[in-house]
Amino acid sequence: MNEPLDDVVLTTSRLRLRTIDASETDALFALHADPVAMRYWSTPPWTERAVAARSIEDARRLRIAGSALRFGIEALDDRRLIGTCSIYNLQRTSRRADVGYLLARERWGRGFMREAFDAVLAHAFGALDLNRLEADIDPRNHASARLLERAGFRPEGYLRERWIVGDEVCDTALYGLLRRDWAAAKRPPEEGP
Repeated sequence: MNEPLDDVVLTTSRLRLRTIDASETDALFALHADPVAMRYWSTPPWTERAVAARSIEDARRLRIAGSALRFGIEALDDRRLIGTCSIYNLQRTSRRADVGYLLARERWGRGFMREAFDAVLAHAFGALDLNRLEADIDPRNHASARLLERAGFRPEGYLRERWIVGDEVCDTALYGLLRRDWAAAKRPPEEGP
């Protein structure tokens, strides 16, 4: 069994990433109930508030079990929950995990997810000492592919008809990021003679 994961808070210039608590059930439900934001998610949009309450409890239980860490993304300007970013399926022996994310539609296009994602990657490769991160996205989600590629992830595979979401059969594009590639991309270029 994995060791419990710490209840971590990460701060960026515009965001605070931290645990989501039961008082934010309605905010989490609103994020996952938006059919546009959930278009490429692996489940249909949520239709019941109880799903959000269970999700918050599941995230707490998985953090204590040491297998997942879900951050709520809070905007510092108004202290609202605007998204989530998760490290899950943590495999300590192999030092790898999956990553996933969701951002409120009204915050799209302003760099919030990139800012949050960079902080989560730094935590994953730093404090958690992971060697590899993986992402599984719908190949039609071009914004998600751009986020991953800008962060250094590389496309590594394509799985046909991997998900059935509602009545829709969906493919998967697999991406991976190695710690050494992430570190090399963060290093400033060497100066010439």
